[in-house]
Amino acid sequence: MRISTILASSVAAVALFASSAIAADLKIVHGSVGRDQEMLRKHLDMFEAQTDHTVDIVSMPESTTDQFGQYKLWLAAQSSDIDVYRLDVIWAAQVANHFVDLSPHVQDIIGDYVPAAVESQTVGDKLVALPMFLGAPALYYRKDLLEKYDQSVPTTWQELTDTAQLIQDEERAAGNEDIWGFVFQGAAYEGLTCNAQEWVASFGGGRIVEPDGTITINNENAAKALDLAASWVGNIAPEGVLSYKEEEARGVWQTGNAVFMRNWNYAYALAASEDSAVKDKFDVAILPGTEGHTSAATLGGSHLGVSKYSENQEAAIELVRFLNSYEVQKDRAIITSRPPTLNAVYEDEEVGEKQPFIPLWKPVVDNALPRPSVATARNYNEVSKEFWSAAHATLSGDGSAAENLQKLEAKLKRLKGARW
Repeated sequence: MRISTILASSVAAVALFASSAIAADLKIVHGSVGRDQEMLRKHLDMFEAQTDHTVDIVSMPESTTDQFGQYKLWLAAQSSDIDVYRLDVIWAAQVANHFVDLSPHVQDIIGDYVPAAVESQTVGDKLVALPMFLGAPALYYRKDLLEKYDQSVPTTWQELTDTAQLIQDEERAAGNEDIWGFVFQGAAYEGLTCNAQEWVASFGGGRIVEPDGTITINNENAAKALDLAASWVGNIAPEGVLSYKEEEARGVWQTGNAVFMRNWNYAYALAASEDSAVKDKFDVAILPGTEGHTSAATLGGSHLGVSKYSENQEAAIELVRFLNSYEVQKDRAIITSRPPTLNAVYEDEEVGEKQPFIPLWKPVVDNALPRPSVATARNYNEVSKEFWSAAHATLSGDGSAAENLQKLEAKLKRLKGARW
């Protein structure tokens, strides 16, 4: 579909809803990092100006693990307090019964969306949420420091380890005592599942749970991946990385105190901002792999679902369509570097000019690695918790990777035998 046609259809959709819907006071629950909250409020103000509705944001913690805990309480109570939920890409199968099927309400636009994003939110024949933005992490690197020490962008995790150590040592010897080689998300939460899945897959260690439900994580390659990651802590990564989530890692990176960082796409626009210490000093690349194995990037993203307990479902659907419309996704992509879910936004010339990261990352998003939320269905959160706990124990020096993966396998087998 041509961009002009998409724009016209999204504007027409808002006009149609605005002329037919009864004014409603809506609430959207929204966890965020970076400038997400600021951008949402901007777009809600636009929506309110075009309709008779009002929308309040119910803010949530940064951690998706903490968000989901609260969501489950509201949904179990069948609360009508929240109309629209911002959902992590992995939650659809676990919450499907609590949300309106959006399929009949988006038939005119759903073909314009990235197919993998739509598939991730489809449970059976039900569209649980309309895709909002995608994510596939990047390796952020200080191009000025790599040039200074005549180093190439690492393509393997061992090269990253060696390059990070070399530059960190040289910089500290020159008086830059606060510099670290590498920062990432090492806290015991869902973000570590994403990081550790990438390490394991890129070492040829397979998946946490394979798509057919087979448990294969207890293997030599997976152990090698986690043992290498454990060697970073206290050497090229600070001890504090064991409590880092996205924003803690970005804080170290953006103040100029790290050579490399693994983080999501939102960090690009912030690192390139006028008040950033690394503005014009960094670039991004795909995450490293290993000899004989390619890079792996975990699929991320957030999507919008309408609670079936909402007393304002028509207006809530209108809001979801608006927040996922072409003009809003374009604005979000330019300002926050969040990869869109509409294919045409990747082809928009203004987006490519103002935020070159977006079209560059389309192939990475298209080939990103899903977490095993489909294979483990309602048990995914428990599976992920067991995996990140094993990874965190290894990073913390509490047992070797081989020991922790053996324990993990036993726990996952009990979970599978009991419920999945």
